[in-house]
Amino acid sequence: MTKGTTSFGERKNKSHTTCRRCGKVSFHIQKSTCASCGYPSPKMRQYNWGAKAKGRRTEGTGRMRYMKHMTRKFKNGFREGTQAKKMIKSA
Repeated sequence: MTKGTTSFGERKNKSHTTCRRCGKVSFHIQKSTCASCGYPSPKMRQYNWGAKAKGRRTEGTGRMRYMKHMTRKFKNGFREGTQAKKMIKSA
């Protein structure tokens, strides 16, 4: 048997399938663990040597429905329920 093109035809068994948590095709079927996020472990898999990988799934990569308003609120000192003072024209 050659080690080139003909050998690739025999690779038909899938070891990984789609993960329920991260959506990547990294869930190992026999081990029942995701190689990417570590599912079913309650904590997400992340290492300091994978700085780029951490950045792909960290805060600020999604919609940020809550956090996107924080910079504006912080600038105002988190004040709420006040009305802006009227500007009086000087004659």
